[in-house]
Amino acid sequence: MPRRVETTILQRENLQREKTMNKELTRKFDVSSADIGASELSRELRRGTGDRLARRRGIAALSLVALGSMGMISLYQLGLIKHLPEPPLPRLNADKVDASAEAYKKLSMPDAVLGLNSYAVTLALTAMGGEDRVRTAPWIPLVLAAKVAVDAVQAGKLTWDQWAEHRAFCSWCLLAAGATFATVPLAVPEARQAWHHLTS
Repeated sequence: MPRRVETTILQRENLQREKTMNKELTRKFDVSSADIGASELSRELRRGTGDRLARRRGIAALSLVALGSMGMISLYQLGLIKHLPEPPLPRLNADKVDASAEAYKKLSMPDAVLGLNSYAVTLALTAMGGEDRVRTAPWIPLVLAAKVAVDAVQAGKLTWDQWAEHRAFCSWCLLAAGATFATVPLAVPEARQAWHHLTS
């Protein structure tokens, strides 16, 4: 084989080898970058300080309270327990309210199961993104604020319906409703900041 042809073949092989190495290095760099992002998110959510994270933790705690309430009601509505314990106060009758036909109308399932899914979405939106998501992902605070606002309206309607239809209240529902109302003022400031970032 002529030396010139052999040299050309070697150059092509070297070039191909360099391309392969560059691709591998790029892949490794991308994975490392993703790992660093996840590590930073872990640090921020667990140890970060500041008003934004404090409010998000408040929403998360309230969502978990509401999830716990919906979980208890689900146990009753699915027949896993026969009675919902309540304080011995007048006008409280969770068994009556949560066993009513109205509680099983939507999507042919117990309404507490729907509530579990709804509050899980709220919790996910609260946990999603880093401390500076107002700038990096402003849609998340806006969606969260809209979600908790709708939830608050729904909670108010359901509370009124309990009294209007049954002349009684479910204490577990009242607990979830109170937690829902309390999330609204916690979600609004971050949503305002996100809106300002998008429009400025």
